[in-house]
Amino acid sequence: MSDKAKGDAMPELIGPRPDNYAGDVAPGDAWRVLQSNPDAVLVDVRTRAEWSFVGLPDLSSAGKEPLLMEWQQFPAMALNPGFVDDLAASLGASRKQAPVFFLCRSGARSRSAAIAMTAAGFSQCFNVAGGFEGDLDSERHRGGRTGWKAAALPWVQS
Repeated sequence: MSDKAKGDAMPELIGPRPDNYAGDVAPGDAWRVLQSNPDAVLVDVRTRAEWSFVGLPDLSSAGKEPLLMEWQQFPAMALNPGFVDDLAASLGASRKQAPVFFLCRSGARSRSAAIAMTAAGFSQCFNVAGGFEGDLDSERHRGGRTGWKAAALPWVQS
C-alpha cells in the first residue's frame, strides 16, 4: 500500500488532538483503519482475566489479531513495569509512525497507555473511546451504550 493510501486510512478524532497522544477515536473508526491499513495495530491493555472472561475484539476478518499487553497486572492491578519496553519490542521500530489503537474496558487505561507509548516515540497512538465495554447504563451494566461491543463490532469470547 502506498504512503498516500495509508495516510488516507487515518481515523477522525473525537474532539481536539491532545498534546501528549494522537487523540480519541470512535470504535468504528478504529475498526475502519484496522481493516484498511495493513500497518495499523490494536493493543488491548486489559487484564488476562478480562480477556478470558469478558471477550476480545475479533480482527480475523482484517487478517489480524489484537496485541495483548496488560497495562495493569491482575490481580494486584499494579502498573506493568515492562509495558513500554515490551510493547515497543513487540511493535518494532517499523511501526513508530503506524496507527496504534489502544483499548481497555472503558477508555481510561488505554488513554494512559497511548500517552506512555507516544512518549516512547510512537507518533500515532490513539485511544479507542468507550473501550471494549463502554459506560455503565442505568442498570449499571456495560456493553450496551458505548464502546466496541455497543458499536456491534466483531468480538469473541472463550
